[in-house]
Amino acid sequence: MDNFTNDTIDTTTLPKYEAVALTSLHPNYIKEVMLSRGLLLLIIAIALGLGIVFVDEIAAQQTLFIGGYVLLVFLMLFLAFLAVKKKAYAFRNHDVIFRSGIIATNTMVIPYNRVQHVALHEGFLARFFGLAKIEIFTAGGVSSDIEIPGIAKEEAENIKQLLMGKIQKQL
Repeated sequence: MDNFTNDTIDTTTLPKYEAVALTSLHPNYIKEVMLSRGLLLLIIAIALGLGIVFVDEIAAQQTLFIGGYVLLVFLMLFLAFLAVKKKAYAFRNHDVIFRSGIIATNTMVIPYNRVQHVALHEGFLARFFGLAKIEIFTAGGVSSDIEIPGIAKEEAENIKQLLMGKIQKQL
């Protein structure tokens, strides 16, 4: 214990993850998100229409309900658009970076030596647009630590192979 030192670190000389050029999600991802939101909004519109037809209290206020619904549609689509545009990722030699968030930006940096498992998922709409989602799991968690959606399927498979190779080197 005689050789123990605890010097301070000059934080101004640390590397800046903000300077890393991040890759935006595939352009088809916005189409996938808008289509899925559109289907949800269509279901809500049908329910609202049935409510206006069959429920007298709602029918009396139909202008208010329709106006609120139109506002909801624009708000949901606008927020979905912003969320997609803010998401970006980068794979570096020793770690993966993922940025997301509309109001508060979250940036996760996970070193490869912490990665335990990698999964590739294709939903119905994602498959239709040729996209996939990479899920990266680290030790101690039940759910994935990073989910990177909206990646072209071939690129996602390459990323999975890269990460699996990094995991194998650690063993």
